[in-house]
Amino acid sequence: MAHPYMPRDLNLLDYVPNSLSQSTILAVFGLSSFVVVSLIWLISGLYFFLSLPLFVILFKWLISVPGRCAKISKLDRWLMCWWTFTGLTHIILEGYFAFSPEFYKEKTGFYLAEVWKEYSKGDSRYAARDVGVVAVEGITAVFEGPLSLLATFAIAKGKSYSYILQFAISLGQLYGTAVYFITAYMEGDKFAASAYYYYAYYVIANSFWVVIPTLISIRCWKKICSAFQLQGQKKNKVR
Repeated sequence: MAHPYMPRDLNLLDYVPNSLSQSTILAVFGLSSFVVVSLIWLISGLYFFLSLPLFVILFKWLISVPGRCAKISKLDRWLMCWWTFTGLTHIILEGYFAFSPEFYKEKTGFYLAEVWKEYSKGDSRYAARDVGVVAVEGITAVFEGPLSLLATFAIAKGKSYSYILQFAISLGQLYGTAVYFITAYMEGDKFAASAYYYYAYYVIANSFWVVIPTLISIRCWKKICSAFQLQGQKKNKVR
């Protein structure tokens, strides 16, 4: 069956069209993301929820002292939302892609396969299983996904390694995104079905993993430098 991807002569044997509409796919992703972010935001900031036995049990892995998260700044709460969102995106969405080489043949309407069939309209290298894209997504899913969730934990617990961890993950995300864009450019940047899909999926959707990691990297760099500077001042005073 003919596929909607570019180039048109791309060989996708046994391709099965999307069962779900674009609006349905985007709505499910948007709603699930909203639920995740909302839960983390509420849990990280409302002492009332933390005082309920059910929430204490469910999120015992995140907090050890009642009300601990109520002391977290709003910026750190937003960062917890971001790291949870991006971590689950890496593990679930990108993890499925990395380990499902024939998702474009899926006939059951399985949501994760539908996502990648749709996204491939903005970058057909996903449907074509471009080795560079598979490698980047595989590394992202296996390493950056779990580490992103660890970053959420580190912020909530006030761990000393929080800023170093966030800095490292952000650099990894920026590196992966750079490889993703540069390889497409070097190959002619000809993988979108139309200008709409090019800008909506390839440019705008990926821009979040450029802008946010850049801002986080700058913040963490400043925090780490300040910590070493303070440590140096303390040593000088002791001397």
